[in-house]
Amino acid sequence: MPERDYYEVLGIGHDSGDSKIKRAYRTLAMKYHPDRNPGDSGAAQKMKGINEAYAVLSDSKKRRLYDTYGLAGLEGYTQDDIVRDVDFSSLFREFGLGDIFGFDDSVFGDLFGRSTTRRQGSRRGADLRYDLETTLEEVARGVERTLEIPRATTCPGCRGTGAEAGGLKGCESCRGSGQIVREQRAGPAVLRQITVCSVCRGSGSTITEVCKTCEGKGAIQETAQIKVTIPPGAESGHALRVPGEGEAGEDLPGDLYVVLNVKKHPIFERHGDDIYLQQDIDFTTAALGGEIEVPSLNGNIPLEIPEGTQTSATFRVQGRGLPRLDGYGKGDEYVVFKVVTPTDLSPKEKELLRQLQQLRSTSGGNDHE
Repeated sequence: MPERDYYEVLGIGHDSGDSKIKRAYRTLAMKYHPDRNPGDSGAAQKMKGINEAYAVLSDSKKRRLYDTYGLAGLEGYTQDDIVRDVDFSSLFREFGLGDIFGFDDSVFGDLFGRSTTRRQGSRRGADLRYDLETTLEEVARGVERTLEIPRATTCPGCRGTGAEAGGLKGCESCRGSGQIVREQRAGPAVLRQITVCSVCRGSGSTITEVCKTCEGKGAIQETAQIKVTIPPGAESGHALRVPGEGEAGEDLPGDLYVVLNVKKHPIFERHGDDIYLQQDIDFTTAALGGEIEVPSLNGNIPLEIPEGTQTSATFRVQGRGLPRLDGYGKGDEYVVFKVVTPTDLSPKEKELLRQLQQLRSTSGGNDHE
């Protein structure tokens, strides 16, 4: 999907309610619809963007994902998925405008190469968020974790209907359509109001015998075990979308979003794909040089210390950082040295240091014989 601000596309604020979103969409659709702009070759593309923005912001689930994660929250949705359940033409038929401007289902469907007629009773379950705490070592290698997710799932006894076998009948109020349609003429226009049937709540049927397993709810609570893979190189805030593992819905289940929180490491500090380590060395090794071992995310590694190393000297160990999330290469490990002065010298060690001090004092620190 192209980078865009859906609120900006519709010309509304982020706190706009459903009615304002509808009004903004109708205004823009009546202005930019290709049927009203036959000479404008860009009208169809403009209308696609308007339709897409409305489809996201008019759907509470998609809007919540977009507000929380931006376009990243809609990853996995094709443009077809986004507009699938939106009956654009009904927005105009409600006010008797569909026939006047010729806005029908086929016209809006053609803008996306498909029909956008909404399925009656099509409802998705709620999305779930799970905050997963992980370690830097796990992120370094990528691991699979099994999560226990409490959620509502479709009742196995009634398969979501809320009724025992044979315990459903067509709704008499809406005659099985799930909608109540009221029409009123206003001059040449027909004002049509379409509302969800309050008796069957849009399902088109009513329950005559309640399911004993779920007591008519259509869903039961369960704890599901879901496996997810933490990708190597992921950072805190990275969200993993697991389609269909949210709560059960009347038509489709919602999705599960696993949001990673990488715990602070006791010795390493992360900066992107690089890691930093502060390493203490004694003053004799700093002065004379030598080989030491320093920790990494994959075990200890040898490191050659040159003589005369000072506090804050930094050494780079190439390729010992974290994997890059795109799968190409690794970051580096940076070792920052701190020269430690001993506080528990023995009398003999003190005497030797005094001799060294005297030697350097008389030679001016330049006696290298």
